[in-house]
Amino acid sequence: MTATVTAAAVSKNFGAFQDAAVREPVIITKNGRPRTVLIAYEDYLRLMRRERRVDLTTALGDADIIAVETSEMDPGLDHLNAELLTDKNAAD
Repeated sequence: MTATVTAAAVSKNFGAFQDAAVREPVIITKNGRPRTVLIAYEDYLRLMRRERRVDLTTALGDADIIAVETSEMDPGLDHLNAELLTDKNAAD
């Protein structure tokens, strides 16, 4: 279970929340809204490694390429195509 605390509470007892963050993320709120998350250093490193993972499309086999080419979007996600087109038009 992730803890949610105010910035003021963290300010008053940072050490305790730092210890808690080693066990689970601590969501820190400001003015009642989530603003930052305190996490263990090991979790941070894991997230950074995952973010930088790159797979080359040239490494895909024929079956993978066919699967991508024949895939279809779930009809409930059509709004994502609209966002993609909006982003593309903004870049032109």
